[in-house]
Amino acid sequence: MGTWRIGSDELAQSCFVVSPFIETVGALRMLHRRNPTPDARDWYRAHVVDYRAHVATDPRIEPLLQALLRPRWIAGFLTPPPDPADRTFADGLRRVRKTSAEAARAVLEDGGGVPAGVSPAGAPELTARLLEWLWEHTLRAEWPRRRLLLEADVLSRTRQLSLGGWSAALDGLRPGMRWLGDGELRINAYDFPPRSLAGARLFYVPCTGPTGWVTWDDDGRHAIVYPCAGALAEAPEERSPVALMRLIGANRARLLTLLDRPLTTSQLVALTGLPLGSVGGHLAVLREAGLVRRRRAGRSVLYVRTPLGTRLVR
Repeated sequence: MGTWRIGSDELAQSCFVVSPFIETVGALRMLHRRNPTPDARDWYRAHVVDYRAHVATDPRIEPLLQALLRPRWIAGFLTPPPDPADRTFADGLRRVRKTSAEAARAVLEDGGGVPAGVSPAGAPELTARLLEWLWEHTLRAEWPRRRLLLEADVLSRTRQLSLGGWSAALDGLRPGMRWLGDGELRINAYDFPPRSLAGARLFYVPCTGPTGWVTWDDDGRHAIVYPCAGALAEAPEERSPVALMRLIGANRARLLTLLDRPLTTSQLVALTGLPLGSVGGHLAVLREAGLVRRRRAGRSVLYVRTPLGTRLVR
């Protein structure tokens, strides 16, 4: 994989997108590998037993998962890249089901071989049914909250892009990733020939899992899936210094600590679990004290710490 060569047109048209389907694939990886992030531990404990029971209902599922999710490798048909036109989880699932037997066999053999007892013709449908079960039973109800968290990360990344260019926005999306300049993006440290993205569409997709991955399809879509950074990947209670909580109150301390990046009121509600009115009231007090400021971005109103607020947190 090594590096991707990205032309100026492809780079200019690339964009950040939020995908419920990609989030479901990330949840599957977390449950399969048993490595929840700190803020996903409650979700993991709530669903891992039912997930393992569901996997056990069909003897083909476990060997298929072992083939789809190998160390440092993920099967392409499991995770087709999203598209800005996608609106629902079903949009991504539809592309999984459209995978041909020949394509499924090629992907599985590339990853190490077709598992015993699994038909290449049936692998896409079996995969789709597992993802569908996972979405319906573990993610659908809490997707609105997760979507807000992911959108907050996108807002932060696009702000970094406007302030520091592609190097600031893309460096560190994934371990080993770095914008090298002159149209070269290092995806990882593997010694593979460069991959040209001429004429391709490139998307950056945040997820709440511990690690990301890259994926592409025959239609020219390429995606870099990356874990949320900063406040979005940490439990809010672990980010509120006790001394600050004693000084200005626990809830205001949580809000001020989270606002090291621009966030909307709705996103702060999702991050903290506080009522909308409570968040709005605390933000008003913090603004009056000169600790946060607000600015408009399109139809959204974003809040961020002032230099005075940052000094207080530190």
